[in-house]
Amino acid sequence: MLNYYIKRTCLKTYYKKILTLLIMKGKLLFSLIFFILNLLHYTNTTAQLALDNIIEIDGVVMTADSLRAVPNATIQVKNKERGIESAYSGVFSIVCYKGDTLQFSCIGFRPKEYVVPKELNGQFFSLVQLMIQDTFYLPETIIRPLPSKEGFNYAFLHWRIPNDYYEVSRNNTNAMVLRALAYTLPHDGRESQAAYQQKLAKEAVYYGQQQPMNILNPIAWGQFFEAWKRGDFRRKDNQYISDY
Repeated sequence: MLNYYIKRTCLKTYYKKILTLLIMKGKLLFSLIFFILNLLHYTNTTAQLALDNIIEIDGVVMTADSLRAVPNATIQVKNKERGIESAYSGVFSIVCYKGDTLQFSCIGFRPKEYVVPKELNGQFFSLVQLMIQDTFYLPETIIRPLPSKEGFNYAFLHWRIPNDYYEVSRNNTNAMVLRALAYTLPHDGRESQAAYQQKLAKEAVYYGQQQPMNILNPIAWGQFFEAWKRGDFRRKDNQYISDY
């Protein structure tokens, strides 16, 4: 009888320990699940706040006195290696965070800073930034005449004055230059594909039969003599001669 009570007491103690251990494991598992859920919620909240703080600013840079466009103005986010330049019409577009500071700078104008408000609603914002012209002084430049008439003649004959935009454009559209480029530059992918497709189409016309030969064709011989008389083959000797 005494042994029965001892065994019963030991079993109760054992069951209590097991129950306590299960409760502790359940609390640990519940705490782990709760921590993971909070972490996911914090991550989603942080990502949502980061997306909400991103803003795209579309604007134009203009002069304050005459409202003319300021081309090639530099717009940079302060303390960040990100920036752009305004177009010829002064238009620009940049992406930044709410609260960032935009720095505007251009040669001949005073630098300006604009702080993007944090309480803006939405992700798109329009801005017109006015720039004030600044007075700056260049170092003194002394222009002296050439020492002699011979020196002027030599300078007039041998000095190379750089071309302006109009002359550069005219040289780039010169017929002889374009013809030389056409003969020397390799074919691109589109031209190679077109030539290969033309070759396949020509071979498909005479598929299964012998292609005709124009060695005994009187019409082809007549065209050959006419081309010879016109001097077509003589012109092909120099492929860079312009017809204009």
